[in-house]
Amino acid sequence: MLYHLHALHRQWGALNLFQYITFRTGGAVVTSLVISMLFGPRLIELLKRYKIQQIQRTDGPATHMKKQGTPTMGGLMIFVAVVASTLLWMRPDNRFTWLILGVTTSLTAVGFWDDYLKLVRKDPRGASSRFKFTVQIMTALAATMYLTVYPPNGAFLTQVNVPYMKDVYIELGSVYFILMVMVIVGSSNAVNLTDGLDGLAAGSIIFCALTYGIFAYLAGHIKLAQYLRIIYVEGAGELTVYVGSLIGACLGFLWFNSYPAEVFMGDTSSLFLGGVIGAIALCCKQELLLPIVGGVFLAETLSVILQMTSYKLRGGKRIFRMAPLHHHFELGGIAEPKVTVRFWIVSIILMLSALASLKIR
Repeated sequence: MLYHLHALHRQWGALNLFQYITFRTGGAVVTSLVISMLFGPRLIELLKRYKIQQIQRTDGPATHMKKQGTPTMGGLMIFVAVVASTLLWMRPDNRFTWLILGVTTSLTAVGFWDDYLKLVRKDPRGASSRFKFTVQIMTALAATMYLTVYPPNGAFLTQVNVPYMKDVYIELGSVYFILMVMVIVGSSNAVNLTDGLDGLAAGSIIFCALTYGIFAYLAGHIKLAQYLRIIYVEGAGELTVYVGSLIGACLGFLWFNSYPAEVFMGDTSSLFLGGVIGAIALCCKQELLLPIVGGVFLAETLSVILQMTSYKLRGGKRIFRMAPLHHHFELGGIAEPKVTVRFWIVSIILMLSALASLKIR
């Protein structure tokens, strides 16, 4: 909404700043950070009052037993900050604005419902896996249909750009639409699996978001896109504003979620954080960079798949001490904060590796 203030720049020249994506991205970061910092203590107090807290688990490391009673559903803090900041700073007439907010709201809703059943209704089963997966699939299908009717770049509708290679594209045909669904659903679940240590998911997602914010800005700038040999996507630069909102909200959440955590995000935001990163990857036509940028989340997911496969096919034998991967390192004697920071360091290295693809072509 604030974008339209630039129309009044004849009355006050400074208002011309509101037309620039970079200025509005900075405003989005600050706005979402302030909202989450102000909203956080009140939300934590409310969650404590109604005893919406971590329930005791028997399938995690013994050191996590002390986390019982920590308020959960703190993901509401991230959701409110992201949506409010996005509505303030992102252009409402941009074709990606309502798509990305739709994905955010839909995945937040299913995560909230799961947390509500487990923590408020005290149903340990929560929402069924079938229900959650169905909503994720429907959300991904809706986004896929929109991006099919209004493609990021019609000339590359079913093609993917191969990172680190100059003007190399793979034509996937109808398989591309299956890939689109898998990207959103897979990303959503990958972040959900990673949310197991204080600050791990929120911190790691910041580096993924920062990377795709840069790519979205470049993809939306026709001269920079041509110079860097990436697919030009008209209007993609506005996604940078959403990414700014996401980064600010996650930074504010980390203030309360860093070790020892005062609040956990729960499924309320862990499902949408991954889903929107996947959606942004599709919007700016950088799908194949996602396994690189989100390498930490990919490793966590693969560790669970490998552990389950080994357990079933090898008569109960495990590959890891415990899955997801972060628990494996914990049980190896590495302190939780050190595991988290090391995963952040890996995320930074992966972010820089992905950004290097802009020049290694």
